[in-house]
Amino acid sequence: MTTALPLPTTARAWPWPPLFKASAVVHAGAAALALVPGGWPWGLGALVANHALLTAAGLWPRSTLLGPNVTRLPPASAARGEVAITIDDGPDPEVTPAVLDQLDAAGARATFFCIAERAAAQPALLREIVRRGHAVQNHSLAHRHHFSLLGPRGFAAEIGRAQELLTDLAGRAPHGFRAPAGLRNPLLDPVLHRLGLHLVSWTRRGFDTREADPQRVLQRLMRGLAGGDILLLHDGHAARSAGGRAVILDVLPALLQRCREAGLTAVTLNDALPPRHGSQP
Repeated sequence: MTTALPLPTTARAWPWPPLFKASAVVHAGAAALALVPGGWPWGLGALVANHALLTAAGLWPRSTLLGPNVTRLPPASAARGEVAITIDDGPDPEVTPAVLDQLDAAGARATFFCIAERAAAQPALLREIVRRGHAVQNHSLAHRHHFSLLGPRGFAAEIGRAQELLTDLAGRAPHGFRAPAGLRNPLLDPVLHRLGLHLVSWTRRGFDTREADPQRVLQRLMRGLAGGDILLLHDGHAARSAGGRAVILDVLPALLQRCREAGLTAVTLNDALPPRHGSQP
């Protein structure tokens, strides 16, 4: 059974980011220049430069130019020495159960950004993630390679359907969304705003979908690690170490041990991050 998509938690209009306001001015100026003899090349140049900037902002996963983007936990959480370990692209029937066991052994909590179609194919595993005290967030319906090229209707269908499935399976509506590969375009945030979803990226990542050396992945995650950091690992699409294991399984125990030694506590985004519009989902 599929539950109805939760209603938006606010009726407020989407707040235009400063870059969008500047883009509107550029477009108006370009239109005016087109009416001036010899002005159209300058207007065209301004439009090309503006669209190049918008495209570059979408290709930079941690950019806030296209709208709000959570790259760190809130200051109060950081002050408590909390970090968020986020795990993408699952659930994976081989890797995720072992990840859950490692988290249990360390008494740590994590956040799983799940691909909804994978979750629907592994409903018992998705519910086990929740049963063990971890958070489930939205990582799109199918993790499409062309996700960043979608328009408003495509985003709404891809994210909204994922939200329905994950809410039904987990028993709680996600309030965070992570774009596939972190890539997006200027049309995404209005959809997230309407659905009450934070865009969540990361502070540091291990590149464990392509890096097969667990030590190098661990070094990337630990360099400068501090309260407030959001770390990115993968249970789905994980690279394999020389021993044939998903890299996360060789990295996570050492990462959790280093966090304990540094006085840091791994918490879920549900615990650390309030909903986008201020009310519980």
